[in-house]
Amino acid sequence: MNWINKLERKFGRYAIHNLMYYIIILYGVGFVLNMIAPDFYYYFLSLNPNAILHGQIWRIVTFLIQPPSDSLIFIIFALYLYYMIGTQLERQWGAFRFNLYFFIGVLFHIAASIVIYLITGNIYLLDTTYLNLSLFFAFAATYPDVQFLLFFIIPVKVKWLAFLNGALFLYSIIQSIMSHSYAVAICALVSIANFLLFFFSTRNYKRVSPKEIHRKRVYRREVHNSQGITKHKCAVCGRTELDGEDLEFRFCSKCDGNYEYCQEHLFTHEHVKKH
Repeated sequence: MNWINKLERKFGRYAIHNLMYYIIILYGVGFVLNMIAPDFYYYFLSLNPNAILHGQIWRIVTFLIQPPSDSLIFIIFALYLYYMIGTQLERQWGAFRFNLYFFIGVLFHIAASIVIYLITGNIYLLDTTYLNLSLFFAFAATYPDVQFLLFFIIPVKVKWLAFLNGALFLYSIIQSIMSHSYAVAICALVSIANFLLFFFSTRNYKRVSPKEIHRKRVYRREVHNSQGITKHKCAVCGRTELDGEDLEFRFCSKCDGNYEYCQEHLFTHEHVKKH
């Protein structure tokens, strides 16, 4: 039994179902707010570690309203994409595991922002970009063969996009370290750390893998279908015991073969004779 199973057994009832729906609403609110008052988020809601350490605790939550784009056209596709990713992950893992993955990412972002500030003295405002990339990595690991349309034209499997993002992340980390600007390196590592912690610290990931989920669904469907198999069927009218609780069926001793009839046709049917 791994630590995720233990937490789920103890706190699973507190999970927020359809979490990504509420996150998308927050993004929408943030987008509208940026249009009305572009500086309000930066001064009062962003993940500013200096302000947090001076009592503005609400920022550890309000920074989540920052939308993934300021473009009206792009935001529609971005919100749809992240809603699809989040709901699919929740459907596969369950509400608690998806909640855990998302909020661990949030905690990592808060911790990274404060650590960068304490080490460098610089304020690096982490938004939801790396958090969304962490969700993308999780989706790619869970559904590696799902295809996205790159530039709305070129079909590309999501696993290759994840590898490309991973390569860009590695490049960003190396460049950040070489230039002694560690903030970017820490931010990139934050999004990867959540992914690594969740996927490689538990031994029973196969239990929530797509293949295992598919196997269980097929089994449940077969069991459900088997419940509709009938034992009796009238050779004349085709009625079965499912057509009425009062129906009775009997085999005819004068017919050649196992022919069964309901009470209405037991004595009125034409006997089957094999020549």
